[in-house]
Amino acid sequence: MVFEELRRNHYLCDAVLHVEGTQFQVHKLVLCNCSPYFRSLFASWSTPDDNIFDIPNLSADVMRVFIEFAYTGVVTITADNISHLFTAADRFDVTGITQACCEVMLESLSPNACLNTLIVANNFYYPELRKRVFSYVLKHFEEVVRSPDFVQLSVEDFSKIIKHDLLNVRQESAVFEAILIWINHSYHYRKRHISHLLPNVRLALMDSRYFSAHVIKNEMVRRNRKCNAYLIRTMKLMLDIGMEGMPISLFPDVFIRPRVPQAVLMAVGGWNIVHPTNHIEAFDNRAKRWVPVINSDNTPRAYHGAVFLNGSVYIMGGFDGTEQFCTMHKYNLVNRTWQEVAPMHISRCYVSVALLHGCIYAMGGFDGIDRLETAERYTPETNQWTMIASMNEQRSDASSSTMNEKIYICGGFNGVECLPSAESYNSLTDQWTTIADMSNRRSGVSVTAYAGELYAVGGFTGLARLKTVEAYNPETNRWRPVPSMTNPRSNFGIAVLDEQLYAVGGFNGFTTITCAERFDVRTGVWSDIWDMEISRSALSCCVVHDLPNMADYCSSRAALAESEEEVDVPSVQ
Repeated sequence: MVFEELRRNHYLCDAVLHVEGTQFQVHKLVLCNCSPYFRSLFASWSTPDDNIFDIPNLSADVMRVFIEFAYTGVVTITADNISHLFTAADRFDVTGITQACCEVMLESLSPNACLNTLIVANNFYYPELRKRVFSYVLKHFEEVVRSPDFVQLSVEDFSKIIKHDLLNVRQESAVFEAILIWINHSYHYRKRHISHLLPNVRLALMDSRYFSAHVIKNEMVRRNRKCNAYLIRTMKLMLDIGMEGMPISLFPDVFIRPRVPQAVLMAVGGWNIVHPTNHIEAFDNRAKRWVPVINSDNTPRAYHGAVFLNGSVYIMGGFDGTEQFCTMHKYNLVNRTWQEVAPMHISRCYVSVALLHGCIYAMGGFDGIDRLETAERYTPETNQWTMIASMNEQRSDASSSTMNEKIYICGGFNGVECLPSAESYNSLTDQWTTIADMSNRRSGVSVTAYAGELYAVGGFTGLARLKTVEAYNPETNRWRPVPSMTNPRSNFGIAVLDEQLYAVGGFNGFTTITCAERFDVRTGVWSDIWDMEISRSALSCCVVHDLPNMADYCSSRAALAESEEEVDVPSVQ
């Protein structure tokens, strides 16, 4: 700070910068240390006697920020100056400021601002900034399409975005409609690009009714000969898939290759007919397939809990056929390594688990002797478990979920009977509060928050396995009936993925099962999905998302390398 004090007192300054009518007295040595531009200006582009320099095409305010950074290492970046500051910092090669501007731009990314940042990254050649902004655009594409800057995308950037396997869209129709929006912004000039853009849509993944009504009948598409070839290939693919009944992930054609999802459902462990298993598999909803997950942990376990937090799956408690566990293991999904972390205070088989405010909660269970009402909380930052208030009832084989900043736990077994009761936990007051009973006794129930309510699915009454479902409204403190599952099941996995509720595996009263099904609240319909590789009950499910290596947990995309290549479609004569 000595040089800054000298500058403020105009002492020993040996250069004057003229910027937009303002004079700045500076020390050449300080600016040379900050910027190669000024090093060249003072050492190569002038004589040692020169001490007055005009700096054109720069505002005095931006120059003031540069000088402050050169002397103090501190840069003041605001929404008003960031654009000019970044441009000037790139011009003067002040890497400290350009890096700071990049970080600010990344921190403030939004669907409305990201495309302007992408243009900046392209124009000034900042590949790392472009890479991260491009990833943001892929993830938030459907929101980005609604931004004013979307129609300003170049055809090259737009094409790269919509052809990418990591493009996050629920339906391929959204990609086609984005093309229409972009072209219609300047129809007469851009309509010629339809033959270049349409091959990037996974046409054969579209709903057949939408494809017939909106793509085939689109006048711009119909009048383009190359597009007609794409449509013919798509119709043939749709026919082949329907006849062969094969998973779409096995078809190599780019028109039907599923995009890599942002999230997958992971099924961990469980009881496979006569013994527990360590098997892990993930459900890729885009490819509609279960994928085995590489797993170096040889510890089989059932009746455990699993949660996804900060890129890792935490697995706690459970039973290996002999011992009830208090241990917890952490599986880092990025580097695929296992780590044993702090154990719980109590062994907990048939445990219920939930996430709240970045902490893991383990509630109830069976320690080998007693059914438990105790509960504890794990804080990842300190790697410590802390006991919290006990529940109002002993509960093993219950299920829990987080909703509206509270944890809800339902059903279970108290050592004597299956329970219809439920309660909620407030972490701010460390108190459990009883809520309305379910309409059925449910042990081995699965509970999750879904569509603004708490869903209690399946379970065991003490006499029979259930396929019934009920939903709890916290505002009315009432349960209501929901359409039943296709299959009765208890001790199964549950999760919400892409706004649909999944029920996975379980015990149907006779055997462990492989089947899985999902519920769409909009239609009120349960539908079967692809079976798991192995039958199992007492498994635990969680949804993992936003991993840098998401493709590792998805079905293999045939010819994935083609995603950056042009699609070769024969012309139609």
